[in-house]
Formats: sequence, C-alpha cells, structure tokens
Amino acid sequence: MKKIYLSLFFTLSFGYLFAQSVDLLHFNEVRLNKTKTAMTILGTWAVGNIAVGSVLATKKEGEEKAFHQMNALWNGVNLTIAGFGLYSAMTADAASFGLFETFDEQQKIQKVLLFNAGLDVGYMAGGLYLREKGKNTLDLEKSMKYKGWGKSIILQGAFLFVFDLSTYFVLSSNNSELKGLLEGLSFNGTGIGWKTIF
Repeated sequence: MKKIYLSLFFTLSFGYLFAQSVDLLHFNEVRLNKTKTAMTILGTWAVGNIAVGSVLATKKEGEEKAFHQMNALWNGVNLTIAGFGLYSAMTADAASFGLFETFDEQQKIQKVLLFNAGLDVGYMAGGLYLREKGKNTLDLEKSMKYKGWGKSIILQGAFLFVFDLSTYFVLSSNNSELKGLLEGLSFNGTGIGWKTIF
C-alpha cells in the first residue's frame, strides 16, 4: 500500500513539475516573441528615419536640414539597439531559461524600459532647450541648427517615450502568469521549499 501511495505521490509531483515547465516554456516563448515584435517596430522606425532624413537633409536648407540630419543620426543608434535586441531574441532558446532566469529576465527588461522612459523625458527637455537656445542665438546659421536639432530630439524622445512605455505594458501584461509559476515557493533563510497542493 505504501508503494502505491509513494508511486502516486511521485507521479503527481512529476506531472505538476512537467506542467510548470511547459508553462515556463510558453511564458518564455511569448516573452521572446513580444521582444522580437518590439525590436522590429523600433528597427522599422529607425530605417524610415534614416532613409527619409538622409534624402531630405540633402534637399532642404536651414532648420529643416538640421531637423532631418538629426533624425538620421539619432536613428543610427536606434537601429543598432534594435539590431542587437532582435538578434538576442531570435537566438535565445526559450527552453534554456529556468524559473529564476525567467523571473530575472522579465524584471530586468521592465526596469530598463522604465529607466529609458525617464531618459526619453530628458531627451524631450533637451530638445526644448535647444529650440529655445536657437531662438536666442544671434548667429542665424547656429540658430537654425539649434531649432532643427531641438525639434528632431523632441520628436525622437516622444516616439521613444511611447515605445518604451508601450513595450513595458505589453511585456508586463503576462506578469500574472509568472506569479502563478512562483506560487508555492518559500524561502526560510537557509533553503528553498516548494509547496504543492493536490
């Protein structure tokens, strides 16, 4: 009789752990797919700005030329970030993330996105400063550059602010699934336990 109970206990335990690992795999697949989508959006924005900015910078003068030059330059950085992010998401193996690595990755990317949203506000403030500086600069050429650069940085900062916050909310929308995977874990200072209710 003890063997039957023991066998039943192990069967249920392994079944539960297998279900948890399947949920963890699914969670990581969804997270990586969302990251790929976000990096594709950022990369598309960057390529569009580089293409349009490069062409129009050669055809415009003054403030508009400076605006398009900055759009093209700024998005060289965005394209690099998008490329690295997309490559990382595409080459990552969803099955290679354990529970703690999954939790760590999820928290890390969310913190980075919120930090970046704060930086984006700083970019927009910097753009406003450049526009004001352009209005108060007597040298006409510098004035046009400052105004054009300022408008570009405001635009790029606003896009990145919306992008970073949207990506944060999209990625955090499945935090409740991660919470479900972590339920039952307990820490007592010297070890880790996992309580399972059948």
